[in-house]
Formats: sequence, structure tokens, C-alpha cells
Amino acid sequence: MSQISSLHKIHFISIGGSVMHNLAIELHLKGFIVTGSDDEVYEPSASRLASYDLLPAMTGWFPEKITSDVDAVILGMHARQDNPELAKARELGVKVYSYPEYIFEQSQNKQRVVIAGSHGKTTITSMILHVLKYNNRIFNYLVGAQIEGFDNMVKLSENAPLIVVEGDEYFTSPLDPTPKFMHYQPHIALISGIAWDHFNVFPTWESYVKQFELLADSLPRAGSIIFDETDDMLDVIGQKGRLDVVSTPYSAHPNKIVDGKTILITAEQGEVPVLVFGNHNMKNISGARAVCERLGITDEEFYKGIQSFKGASKRLELLGKNDSVNIYRDFAHAPSKVEATTAALKEQFPNRTLIACAELHTFSSLNKAFLKQYRRKLNAADIAVVYYNPLTIEHKRLEPITESDIREAFKRDDLRIFTDSDELASFLKSLEWKDSNLLLMSSGTFGSLDLKNLADTVLG
Repeated sequence: MSQISSLHKIHFISIGGSVMHNLAIELHLKGFIVTGSDDEVYEPSASRLASYDLLPAMTGWFPEKITSDVDAVILGMHARQDNPELAKARELGVKVYSYPEYIFEQSQNKQRVVIAGSHGKTTITSMILHVLKYNNRIFNYLVGAQIEGFDNMVKLSENAPLIVVEGDEYFTSPLDPTPKFMHYQPHIALISGIAWDHFNVFPTWESYVKQFELLADSLPRAGSIIFDETDDMLDVIGQKGRLDVVSTPYSAHPNKIVDGKTILITAEQGEVPVLVFGNHNMKNISGARAVCERLGITDEEFYKGIQSFKGASKRLELLGKNDSVNIYRDFAHAPSKVEATTAALKEQFPNRTLIACAELHTFSSLNKAFLKQYRRKLNAADIAVVYYNPLTIEHKRLEPITESDIREAFKRDDLRIFTDSDELASFLKSLEWKDSNLLLMSSGTFGSLDLKNLADTVLG
């Protein structure tokens, strides 16, 4: 019996998180009394919470919000261990969940599918959800990016027989260093690839790889592991013998590129045009297809559905285009993602000049010891650009880095480096924009760069 109906008043500590605010909205829509706090709420979370009257009136932590009639507290990753609201909840004996624990609590009687991996998990999860919806399946889900056709990115309903979860390897909460994906206890797990790009959480390659091995080893009898066999380390993990667990390897889907458009080559469905491109997305399609097959989706149903998939938000998202220029933005920030996204765009449009801009924004990417992981990752670009904000380095209390450090790390003598977003914009606007593509890669904002103004100027 699901626990949803027995809980009525839920308080969120760090309600502004990408998953946390979506979960808060979902519970509100189900009729729960939802309250929350945060020390800062960014867009789009702020506007979305406000539209449901869930945005905290004031930022900060208010222990008085935690009263004896609160049924449960959901603790976000970004709260600290000494959070005063958490202390009050413990004092009153209120049940405290991390959001992965809470999601599992509500999904114990469902088939659980977890999509994991260093890269591609958001897109693969989005592909699966798109195909399931296209084929009118009933399902629950949790995904960290906005997808066209879905108003909210968390769904918990009583009648759905399965839930599809984007599961990451980061720590569950300030109280629990277990990777989030371990709490979901999946029946089916897909691992898309392993690339060590979380230097701040996992200081060694070995400790990072271990998390995915633990996930694979946790699968129950009659469970299934689906994995990218072209990833050498993952292939070892995936092929490991596990009692009564089905092992399904995949690789890039056969395809061809015709006039800048990608077409899947299939045995029985003929040629299938798709809207996404790049070798990494061909792998993503193969992984999504393998999961859908386990869920009873036929090849005919899968290929019909995947044709209309446009991609998840900020994943090779087309900002604008004209007859000779396309402008894309992508969430890519880790070395493996920067390399894959840049290569994909050059392969799709080999006769166009590719200007690729990457922002160093995260703890790992701004760490001098980690920078060397970016070696030659922008080589597919004709003009390679890196932007970083020295103030971000100060805020993260990291050792300062110089332009020479970055140039040496990327191993590219002609690398253009900017620390001022206005200068970056001026440089891009000054280029000769014909038969060219612009790629903007970051998990940040390029110093609050006005992307619409930039795109309008470039496209003329």
C-alpha cells in the first residue's frame, strides 16, 4: 500500500533545488499542505514555485515552521548539517527524508527504472519518458531537466505500475554520503558511461568508479543492467557475472547524416529520421530503446515515438538559426561532455566553421589540479573559446588560475580566453558569421551574458 495518502503536511528544507521544487509542486497538486525554506532560490525554480504560491515569503531558515503537525521533512542536498530547521525536526521527532528516500517510499510497489551515468542520463531518461507518453503508457517519473510535453518533472501517482528515475551518483544529503541512485533500489538500471568529472566529491578515479559498481551489484534477481559497451571500464562492470541478472550491452545506433539531418538505420522499420544528432545521442537512443524493450515497448512503437523527440532543455538546444548559421547551447561543462558535444556538432555540419565556447564554472573545472582533464577536448572546434570568472574562483575558495594554466591544460595554442562577458560578446559579434555554427557550453550563464541579444546580432 502506498504511503502517499498517509502524509498530509510536508516541509521542504532547500525547496529551490531542481528536483526539490518539482517534488514540492507535485505534492501540492496532490492536495498536500506544502511549506518550504531556502537561503536562495534561483530561476526557474522561483517563478515556478511562486505560480503555485509555494515560494517562501523570505529567504533563510525558520525553525518555527517545523511544528508537531508536520508529517515529514524532506531535506535537500544543499542544506548544512547544522541547519536550524533540521535541528527542530529532530527535536520534535519529525520523520526526515532525503528526496531519494522519499521517492522510494512512494514507489515500493512499482517497477523501478534508474538511469545513471556520468553523461547522457538526462537525455536517455527524457527519451524514455517521451516514448512512453507517445504510446499512452501510465508511468511515474523523476528527471532533472525540463522536457517538452511535461509540465512538472516529478510525477507520483497511485495507479502507475512503474517509475523512471534519473539517478545521480552525488551524495544523498548532508546526513547521508550514499549516492542518490542507491536509494531507489532499481529493478532495471542503465549506466550510460563513466567519466570522472566530480573531483570535489570523489577525489580519485577509483572511488568514483566504485559507486557505479555498487549500483550494478545491488540489482535483485530477475533485475537487468543495461550499459554502454564502448566504455571500457563500464564494460567490465556490465559483463560481471551476477546471479539471475540480465546484462544488456549497447553501442551507437546505426545512422547516416544527410544534408545536416540524422537518419536512423533499422532492420525492420526502414530509415527513421530523428531531431537529435551526434554519436553520443546515437548511444542514448540505443540505451533508451533497450530500456523500453524491457518495459514492453515494441520496436515499431519506439521508432514512431523517438522521431518527434526534440531533446531535453539545454541539451544541444537550438537558440536560433538562419540559412547559414545555427546557434546552440548545451549544459556540457565536464571534459567528456565538452568533447562529445563539440565533436557532434562538427560531425553534423562538417562544412561549417564551428565556434565553440566553454565556460569553466564548477568546482572541478576551476580546480588547477583537475584542469588537465580538458586536454584537447575542444579540438573539434575551428575557433575554440574558454570563459571563466575569477570572482567565481574566489567564491569557491580555490587556488587562482591564469590564462597560461588554461592554455596549457587544453593544449591549444590558439585558444581564446575571456574573463569578461562583455568582451566575450564583443568578440563573438565581431566574427564573420556565414556558413558557421556557434556552440555555447556551460552549466552557468557566461557571467549573465544576454544570449538572446547575442543570437539576434549573430543571426543578423
